[in-house]
Order: sequence, then structure tokens, then C-alpha cells
Amino acid sequence: MAAAHFSKERVFRGFLVWFCFWGLMSLTCAGRLSVSRQNFEVHKHLNRLNKPAVKSIQSPDGDIIDCVHISKQPAFDHPFLKDHKIQMGPSYTPESLFGESKVSEKPKESVNPITQLWHQNGVCSEGTIPVRRTKKEDVLRASSVKRYGKKKHLSVPLPRSADPDLINQSGHQHAIAYVEGGKFYGAKATINVWEPKVQSSNEFSLSQLWILGGSFGQDLNSIEAGWQVSPDLYGDNNTRLFTYWTSDAYQATGCYNLLCSGFIQINSQIAMGASISPVSGFHNPQYDISITIWKDPKEGHWWMQFGDGYVLGYWPSFLFSYLADSASIVEWGGEVVNMEEDGHHTTTQMGSGQFPDEGFTKASYFRNIQVVDSSNNLKEPKGLNTFTEKSNCYDVEVGKNDDWGHYFYYGGPGRNPNCQ
Repeated sequence: MAAAHFSKERVFRGFLVWFCFWGLMSLTCAGRLSVSRQNFEVHKHLNRLNKPAVKSIQSPDGDIIDCVHISKQPAFDHPFLKDHKIQMGPSYTPESLFGESKVSEKPKESVNPITQLWHQNGVCSEGTIPVRRTKKEDVLRASSVKRYGKKKHLSVPLPRSADPDLINQSGHQHAIAYVEGGKFYGAKATINVWEPKVQSSNEFSLSQLWILGGSFGQDLNSIEAGWQVSPDLYGDNNTRLFTYWTSDAYQATGCYNLLCSGFIQINSQIAMGASISPVSGFHNPQYDISITIWKDPKEGHWWMQFGDGYVLGYWPSFLFSYLADSASIVEWGGEVVNMEEDGHHTTTQMGSGQFPDEGFTKASYFRNIQVVDSSNNLKEPKGLNTFTEKSNCYDVEVGKNDDWGHYFYYGGPGRNPNCQ
């Protein structure tokens, strides 16, 4: 009986070993299939984003800039743009945009010209546009292939008139100036450029303007542009020019730069997502960029200009619902992600990492803030408000003078003795 019992026990153990072996094998196979499926999805996405290049330029920072024929750019993957005729310039520009500005564009404080790093190694020819090549590792850093190049839901600063429950957004903090309560057809600002330190790779620091329409629920329309440091998106800590758009509060529509179909670029000299160089230094030379976004009153598209002479392209009006007419809020300022990974506030800096009261060459600024009215004129903003969730971490202070018009200093260091 003992022998029989022993034999049954051996058989049972053998069965268990066999079962576990094939179980592990199936798990391994399932894992391999999952990786293989992910690689296939990533490869397919890269083929969709990286269009055939007329020529490619290696940037000193490791980027590859592809010069893509203007008609082959990612925008035209959109089904509504298949037969779209590219507009090579706006029908109208805001008054004073190309003429003598009503506000001095040359401040008394010394500010220097700025460019993009890839320009050191080449240029794209007319008829092409420069596109920062997306790499496999860029996509793999995202939470999913589908979410690559997209902001998280509700990552827009909300004015005091918004629902308080929405204002207490997890993880995002802001220091902004804003106007609301009217109809706006564009905005302009000159933004001081810095390279803030970002604590964690899944955090970012940016300075931008927002053109907003709709409610702050599911249907928010937003057009955004400025500079950002985002290790998760770009794989480094460089300061980069960026744009963003959404028509459904960052849910399914829109993306950064040219990482989905939508924005139509016409300019051959400026690359979305490429590094800006040089950047400002503490008690050192200061650099800034001017950004103007406005609605063409004839065609209805939203145009963007970088600096004094670079009309970059446009967002077709059909992409939006509320912004097909006008914006109801315009915001300017800084945003950071605060993950509180160690239980404390992040040390990620906003702007220069200094508080506003430090002033020029220390604190970061927005100057020459203007809005575009219904007559397509650039005007000073009426009733400029400010907003910040935690002024001990990041703050904002507005001012006005003959040289800079409406301006503000903003930013901060994040974690400090008064911000834990």
C-alpha cells in the first residue's frame, strides 16, 4: 500500500511539474506576444509620423530634423484634409503685427536674438518643412502608443470663475495672467526663455499662452504655444518650442507639435519641438521669443507666428467647435507637473526657478501682452487677472510701463521652506 501511495504521489508531483512548466511557457509566450504586438504598434506609429524626407539634418543635441515636402506632412493624414488646398499665408494679419508696433518691441533692457540648435548644421529648402523625427524610445516612454504626444486630461489652468473642484487638479500647478468674459480672436506675448530644472522624468515645466473656448468639462477647445522642458516627451532636458491643440479637453483629439494630423505648417525654417538656443542665464544675457496666434477673419483658420517674421502655419477652423467662432478666455504663464513622488512638493522649477520679485535677469517674464479684437487689431488686455494654486511655490506679479506694455514676472523654485 505504501508503494502504491508513493507511486501516486510521484505521478501527482510529475503532473504538477509538467503543469507548471507549460504554464510558465505559456506565460512566457504571452509576454513575448505582448512585446511583439507593442513593437508592431510602435513601428506602425513611427511610419505614420515619420514621413519620407527630402533630406535630413543631424542636430548637435541628437535630434534628426527631416525636411519633408510640404504636401506630405502629418496634417494631411486627417480625413478632412485629403483635398485641402494649402494656404501659403494668412488672408489678414492683426494690425501692427507686420507694421510698426504700438508697443516697443525693443525693451530698454538688453535682450538678444534667438534661434534653434539644428540651424547650426543645415537648413530645409523652400517647399519643405522641418519635422523633428520621432524615435522608438520616444514612443516607448509614453503610457501607451495612443497617448504618445498628448497632454493629460484637464491640464489647463482654470480662472477663479471655474468650478473649485476642477481647479484642484492633481499634479498640475500654474502661475498665470488671464482675461475672460469677452470674445477674443487671438493673443500675443514675448516670453523670456530659460532652462528650468525638472526633478523627475515624468514631470515638465513650460511657459506658454492658451487660447480657450468652451467649458472646462468635456468640450474644452484649446490652442497653445510656448517653450517647454519635458524629459518624458523628448528624452532630454532641453528647452524646446512647442504647440498644442485639443477640441475635447485633452481626451481624444489633438497633440503636441506635429505628432498627429491637424496643424498645417508652411514655414521651412522653424521646427516644432526642436531645441531653442541660446537660453537666458541668471545675471547673464536674456533671450526671449515672440508668439502671436490669431484667427484669420476671412478663412477662419487660426494662424501662428514665431518672432517677427516666421509665420509657421495654421490650425484649420474645422478642428474646433467653440474656437470656430472665437475664444472666451486667453491665458499666459507657466505650468509644471508636481508628482510629489517622495511625499514632498517637487523641486521642478517654473520659469527661471526664481520668484517674480527678483526682477529682470533673475525672474522670468512675459512682456508686450496683447489680445486680438473683433476688428483684427492687437489691443492691450482689459481686466488682466492672475491665478496660482500655491503662491509659496510659484507666483506671478503683473505690471505695466511704456516699454513693455502689459507684462508680468512669474515662476518659482517649487519646494522651499514655505512650500513642502
